[in-house]
Amino acid sequence: MAYLSNAVEVEALPFQSLDVYVAARELAALVHTARITDAELRDQATRAAKSVFLNLCEGLPSDSGPMRRKHFALANGSLHEVVGAIDLACAIGALAPEPARRAQVLAVRVKRMLRALAR
Repeated sequence: MAYLSNAVEVEALPFQSLDVYVAARELAALVHTARITDAELRDQATRAAKSVFLNLCEGLPSDSGPMRRKHFALANGSLHEVVGAIDLACAIGALAPEPARRAQVLAVRVKRMLRALAR
């Protein structure tokens, strides 16, 4: 089962139970709620985190190897953008260290899984 919100339980698609899906979703939610005070970095980080998640959602269920690789490569590029935006936000004092650390841990986790999926 999957949750569309904390209160609504619905049947999940098979790819929604994968760890990479769960970790990328958690990363996008964390970045969204991280309270980055610099508007430009907040926008870049949230758009990139959403891109990681949504490209995974397109690539995971695909039966076409080239399409899967394309979406995983796009997700990978966006993942690096998230890491850069979060790191810079923390460096300039626009984000507290703890959410930046949590985002980094999730990003490394997603990166390892993306690398394995791209093979």
